[in-house]
Amino acid sequence: MRILVVCSGNTCRSPLAAAMLADRVARHPELAGTIVASAGTSAWPGAPASDGSLLVALERGIDLSAHRSRQLSAELVHAADMVLVMGVAHRQRVNELGGANRTHLLSRFGSDTDAADVPDPFGGSVEAYRETADAFDAMLDGVMARLLADPSARRAP
Repeated sequence: MRILVVCSGNTCRSPLAAAMLADRVARHPELAGTIVASAGTSAWPGAPASDGSLLVALERGIDLSAHRSRQLSAELVHAADMVLVMGVAHRQRVNELGGANRTHLLSRFGSDTDAADVPDPFGGSVEAYRETADAFDAMLDGVMARLLADPSARRAP
């Protein structure tokens, strides 16, 4: 299975969430072969992860130093079995690129929450990045629970 995580610039939210999800996936043999990647709807290709995301990831034992941003494309969308987005505008762009029926708001996938957009910590304090990562913990626990409980969620539609 291929999971694509999308935000705007692909330097803060999506690389951090993708790395945190990949870390969880790696602990489950039943999800072997799952690939987690990220992209941004308005990314500057080749940019590193933001300092805040790098630091918060390191605090969680995850290394984002090799991350380089990439622009969301139709090819990336078509290659993904599931696309998890940070906000409604990201979902709209993914759908425009052919991702309808495979695109989910991260804040709602695997949970019953009414939350929508995940706030962007870009330019904020390290504490803002920690709060984002803490929010991802709960969201990704929901994603993992759904993936592990429902084998059909792991297959392409």
